[in-house]
Amino acid sequence: MKIMQNRMDRGFYQYQKEFESKALEVLRSGWYILGKEVTTFEEEFAAYTGGKYCVGLASGLDALWIAFRLLNIGNGDEVIVQGNTYIASVMGITMNGATPVFVEPDESFGIDVDKIEEKITDKTKAILVVHLYGMASRMDQVVELCKKYDLRLVEDCAQSHGACFKGQMTGTFGDVGCFSFYPSKNLGGFGDGGAVVVKDEQLAKDFKVFRNYGSEKRYYNKVVGANSRLDELQAGLLRVRLRHMRELTEEKEKIAASYSAGIHNNKISLPKLADGATSVWHQYVVRCEDRESLIDYLNKKDIGTIIHYPIPPHLAQAYESLGHKEGFLPVTEYLANTVLSIPMYNGMTREEQDYVIDALNSFK
Repeated sequence: MKIMQNRMDRGFYQYQKEFESKALEVLRSGWYILGKEVTTFEEEFAAYTGGKYCVGLASGLDALWIAFRLLNIGNGDEVIVQGNTYIASVMGITMNGATPVFVEPDESFGIDVDKIEEKITDKTKAILVVHLYGMASRMDQVVELCKKYDLRLVEDCAQSHGACFKGQMTGTFGDVGCFSFYPSKNLGGFGDGGAVVVKDEQLAKDFKVFRNYGSEKRYYNKVVGANSRLDELQAGLLRVRLRHMRELTEEKEKIAASYSAGIHNNKISLPKLADGATSVWHQYVVRCEDRESLIDYLNKKDIGTIIHYPIPPHLAQAYESLGHKEGFLPVTEYLANTVLSIPMYNGMTREEQDYVIDALNSFK
């Protein structure tokens, strides 16, 4: 049996007729940029998250860097962010000239909230929380710190569509919730796409102007903006998947529960949720000290895996200028050397799950 780490075709075939019908509807409409599909998706996604306003953008990275731009965070400013994240989180900060200040993660892969305050200086302007692997981070203390020090709060929700902390959905705690709709995401499109969720009406308007070359009215440019529009086709297809998010999430929750109940190997550590947090299980990430041997073993059994992520941002070549060396973030670096994402996707059969579980239990 051959099992890929992720399969996006299964998710398509689950709702094939609906996707194809919507695609034809959009194609036949003759309107492909900033039309009714985008507007309606924005309304539906805002309602889904419990946020006030949603603005569709071209990607999750655009959501991040434009967020910091519109929050007026740039040269000379510092943004606190966890070390164990995808490099796009950090790019959202540095593309505006601001400096990332790294904090170690906790045992649930989220930012260690107990280590944030010691990093706050007079240059700190914001905290960026990343809800990694679909697991909601602890948000209550972060919110309190932002109030105490008058800091902006941005959430990277690229992997956490639908995840909650104490009943509140990720992306709605701070000033801006940044989402990606890359095809592999839980709410994934069929190409690139992203969005922000915000509470402030004026900020939502600013995003809409900025995404369209800085123009509110065609050819009348208020600011120097960007070309970062969610396509009509992607918005329409995302609306189809959004209608099924509850069942898609429940399916992944069942797979994760199967893994958590079935995997028993003292060489393999299972993921642990923070108290009050839920996960939508974008990834099911285990840890293993002898990771390379585990990967080789699973490869021989035709079980695919991915390392999310082998090189933490502070050690990436792209950020050599920050001057951080190996050993700077020992917990982050330990995770980078031990985490492994095992197969997790909608449409995964019980037989496939059992095959993965049996393989992991047999690893020596």
